[in-house]
Amino acid sequence: MTTITTDVDPVDEKLPPAKLFTLGLQHVLVMYAGAIAVPLIVGRVLKLNPEQVAFLISADLFVCGVVTIIQSMGASKWFGIKMPVMMGVTFASVGPMVSIAVANPGVDGARMIFGAIIGAGIIAMLIAPLVSRMLRFFPPVVTGTIILVIGVTLMRVGINWIFGLPVGPTAPAIVDPTHTAWLEEVRGMLASGAIPAVPDGLTVAPTVDNPQYATPQNMMISGLVLLTIIVVMKYATGFLANISVLLGIIVGAVFAASIGMMHFDTVGHAKWFALITPFRFGLPIFDPIMILTMTLVMIVVMIESTGMFLALGEMCNRKIERPSLSAGLRTDGLGTLIGGMFNTFPYTSFSQNVGLVGVTGIRSRYVCVAGGAIMIVLGLVPKMGALVEALPVAVLGGAGLVMFGMVAATGVRILGGVDFKTNRNNGLIVAISLGMGMIPLIAPKFTMWLPHSIEPLIHSGILLAAIASVVLNIVLNGTKEITEDEMVEAAKQSDGGH
Repeated sequence: MTTITTDVDPVDEKLPPAKLFTLGLQHVLVMYAGAIAVPLIVGRVLKLNPEQVAFLISADLFVCGVVTIIQSMGASKWFGIKMPVMMGVTFASVGPMVSIAVANPGVDGARMIFGAIIGAGIIAMLIAPLVSRMLRFFPPVVTGTIILVIGVTLMRVGINWIFGLPVGPTAPAIVDPTHTAWLEEVRGMLASGAIPAVPDGLTVAPTVDNPQYATPQNMMISGLVLLTIIVVMKYATGFLANISVLLGIIVGAVFAASIGMMHFDTVGHAKWFALITPFRFGLPIFDPIMILTMTLVMIVVMIESTGMFLALGEMCNRKIERPSLSAGLRTDGLGTLIGGMFNTFPYTSFSQNVGLVGVTGIRSRYVCVAGGAIMIVLGLVPKMGALVEALPVAVLGGAGLVMFGMVAATGVRILGGVDFKTNRNNGLIVAISLGMGMIPLIAPKFTMWLPHSIEPLIHSGILLAAIASVVLNIVLNGTKEITEDEMVEAAKQSDGGH
């Protein structure tokens, strides 16, 4: 009797349901901290109410799952690389979104962000097959510099989470009530004509130290989160090391709850099940400059994804052909389009999860499909989003230093592979571009005497750094084709940056 055995490609292997669920949950836990961070950041900078921020978190988890399934399972020959890929919001997009949110807080700012995301998603789908031809304009010296500037820009958010926002109830200084009372008394004497009128715009300056700014309690909580992450990274291995940020947040949340800093009113009122509806905040607002900024970020992300897919192909012993690569990159664009429609953000392959494939040796794409299904379920349970929203910002401060610092460190790692010894031009490109990127951060009012029409174009440090690095590289280094090996090496250097 002859038995015929068929070797199943490990990528297409269908594992037992229990094993699929366990391995899928592991992928979800690895990316969970990154997935919930972006809606928390953007929602709070937009000054949305707790219910709206909780919805952003639920929408993000839901779309993470949907786009992961499309990428891993495939949807026609046009979408999906059909590899074990988990999709999540890219931190590279946070900088531009925070800039939009700061300038336009509230629901209108959210609509502008979603309009920029939708526009960038459509453009990303159209240019996906051309990305390989654009690689010559985005060598590691350019992508590394842009990602470094993104990380440094985001550090401001994490630091403010620890100490307090520079304006508002947690500002370093507040107005002395006696000064305000005196000014009001003077205003009341104007009717007598004894004193001249108070000039328009005259206000009392804040001069009193604010007891709510940089409180020892907040610093202690952030320090505990940071210490937990460091200890886990130091002593844990494998899976536990991969979820160090999530464990740090959990420890910080438990401690904050024990001292009465977490309030669960929103959790109690949240439903157990609710559908994620598109355009929850109204129709998107399309601004060409914002779309251009987000499109530049998407180009950088897609170039990172190109290297990531090639590196994943090496891990899985599967050659990534150009049609598959285009389908994977096109899904980045489709995910971003879906994100904008469903009140969430740009999506890309999470490099942490690509690294997990290498750690576990499990190459089945159906594991990531299971992970996507888990994310969808989590997104449909509003209580999960409300629980995350209840986290005090001090808990996120310690984690933010790590997460945003890792983005900057990713840029440094990519630049570590750049030739600075024999090519002095590379050092000049990084130096000037980094300086350009810091201008809006250090001197936010530098546009006050410039034409208002160009202000949106130059107000983003990330956009300034991107333009400067691309142009300087063309002028000083010219353009040359980047080999597949160079892309794979750059992707390995950027592990953890998404």
